[in-house]
Amino acid sequence: MNMTTGRRGIVWKTPDITADGLKMFACIVMLIQTVGIAVIEKGLIHLDQYTQESLNQAMSQDSRLMTLAGIGSIMQLIGGMAIPVFAFLLVEGFRNTSDYKKYLITMIITALVSEIPYDLAICGKVWDFSSQNAMITMCICLIMLKCMELFSDSSGFAGSMVRILIMIAAIVWVSIFRAEYGLCMVLLVTVFYVFDTRNVLKTVLGCIISLMYVTGPIAFYGIWCYNGERKDRINKYVYYAFYPLHLLVLGVIAKYVL
Repeated sequence: MNMTTGRRGIVWKTPDITADGLKMFACIVMLIQTVGIAVIEKGLIHLDQYTQESLNQAMSQDSRLMTLAGIGSIMQLIGGMAIPVFAFLLVEGFRNTSDYKKYLITMIITALVSEIPYDLAICGKVWDFSSQNAMITMCICLIMLKCMELFSDSSGFAGSMVRILIMIAAIVWVSIFRAEYGLCMVLLVTVFYVFDTRNVLKTVLGCIISLMYVTGPIAFYGIWCYNGERKDRINKYVYYAFYPLHLLVLGVIAKYVL
């Protein structure tokens, strides 16, 4: 546990948070967000059948509907805290992996397996091309990091321009795929990688970017308390499996049970 002393001699204690702790936190808030979207908005409210005007009118006449809509919105806001954590963990994983190709292949397989569950949970359809799952964004970010590493010897203005161009290319790809969290994730991953040792600057820039999802900056408390320990109490593949499985279960509940 880290301790700092305040102006009046008060000792402030901050917890030591491991990579495993960050992963569990991100998965929990992501689960809350998906429940808000799939179960409440798609399953209970049937949001797709309303226009904004008709929804407002329906809520004014039905307090239950208004309550559900409020709860769903709050749950989605909570989910915004997962994005900075996943971006941070991706950079940590990239820096510490002993086998980049295996890491990337695992991410790609997870992205492919997750697409139908994602469409079912988020879009209410088995197939939908209006948006793609967040694992595709993370795959693109992982390729972006490798490209930046290949040009890590470039310094000064030329090196900065190369990194900016690589980042722009990643933004273009997530936009083409319409991948979830695309722009925010690419920017956060870039900040975490480029300003790795400059904690204050990294945190300030990350918080500003994370405001795209309102609650995102809150997650930086956990990131700041990260102690660098990467030993997992839960097998890492459980986290990979959690993403498509939670989408599939909630998607089935929303579409076929509620």
